Amino acid sequence: MATTETIAASILIVGSGVFGLSTAYALAQRDAFKNTSITLLERLDFPAPDAASIDSSRIIRPDYADPAYAALMAEAHPHWRGSFGAEGRYSEAGLCLVQDSGDESGDNAAHYYLIKALENVKSKLGLRVGRREEGGQVELLETPEDVARVTASMGGDCGRRGYVNWTSGWADAEAGMRYLRDLVERTGRVEFRTAEVTRLHYSQDRVEGVELVGGERLSADLVVLATGAWMQTLVDLRGIASATGQVLAYIDITQEEQDRLGGNPTLLCETNGMFIIPPRNRVLKVARHGYGYANPTTIPHPERSGDTIAVSLPRTKQDDPNLNIAPEGDRACREYLAKCIPSLATRPWTQTRICWYSDTPVGDWLISYHPTYRNLFVATGGSGHAYKFLPVIGERIVDLVMGEERDVLGAELGKKWKWPAQRREEDQVWTDDWRGGVKGMILDEELAKGEIAAPRSRL
Repeated sequence: MATTETIAASILIVGSGVFGLSTAYALAQRDAFKNTSITLLERLDFPAPDAASIDSSRIIRPDYADPAYAALMAEAHPHWRGSFGAEGRYSEAGLCLVQDSGDESGDNAAHYYLIKALENVKSKLGLRVGRREEGGQVELLETPEDVARVTASMGGDCGRRGYVNWTSGWADAEAGMRYLRDLVERTGRVEFRTAEVTRLHYSQDRVEGVELVGGERLSADLVVLATGAWMQTLVDLRGIASATGQVLAYIDITQEEQDRLGGNPTLLCETNGMFIIPPRNRVLKVARHGYGYANPTTIPHPERSGDTIAVSLPRTKQDDPNLNIAPEGDRACREYLAKCIPSLATRPWTQTRICWYSDTPVGDWLISYHPTYRNLFVATGGSGHAYKFLPVIGERIVDLVMGEERDVLGAELGKKWKWPAQRREEDQVWTDDWRGGVKGMILDEELAKGEIAAPRSRL
């Protein structure tokens, strides 16, 4: 373990997504690492088109049922309102959290999440409740008519009840990553290399180095793995984290539609996980935060020579340029679009995409030293909710690299993110965190269920 007394002379970071890039920036900023060589390896030229963090948009919100993540977002939000969000990288148009159906008693998981999130933004963050025009920051939506009022420009049925947090918003995800990459480059402290790691070389209690495609080996005192949903190719995470594919769909819209819909709050339905982020540059995104698809794949055991294991690994357009979302995902996005914005119901998708999460059993991240290999640090398990913390997560990761707890929140997060004492019995992790969709879907099975007829264009 690196500490302020024994700082690693060389650090190798594998992966240039949210966790990897933010860690590189935080290391480059710390005086403790001023004499440390820092190398960041990227599988593809930055920005990798199939990386989860490279997308048109991501929701920026403190609306969490878990107060620790709400508090962490309170740290990140000022950065989005400042330099990170400048030049159009962040839009604070609000987040409308709604429920379509379910028991109001609190037994229903979606209703519970919504109520706890509302409680946290009120009591933990101190946001004012009331109508926006009266200075309220959080507006209760107690009837379908209330929901319709704040989503009027959509023209559809957007939910039964919920609330809108006018202090939340959304970010241009790729632009945010490009901005952070520029910040890292300007430090002059990080060497970037585009090279794919094929395996780690393990000894009894250390990682001796990494092997690249082509056979070249690199060594470092500390290896940080931040390869997201691809992590299973390098370290055995069965029963700890799994890759799940999420559905995203995009349509082109007219300038009139952009003007009408562009100022809307993001709409997130806690009943089914569907969401619509306001359009930008005449492109609208519809997606689902769901249990996703598993893609079972047999690979060599990353830690034991001669063995194989079966894990879920991403399959993207980099593997198959013709890959699109499965029919059930297409229907889910189409039906939600038709329900909320009927005027766009038959607009054909410009493109669809499967975005790969690294999911953990309860949605907490895995940011920890490996219990066996003392110079191996992992930062993964984003579970579909890490991007919003881009401006600050690197500092929290480096705290844990150094074994520091700078405050009460850091101590709490360290406990949430530590390596689990036990693995789940099943190799494939289906998270128990709140999600939409159906748990247990297999990508090939869903892809094989037939084609979706393209709707007739009205553009």
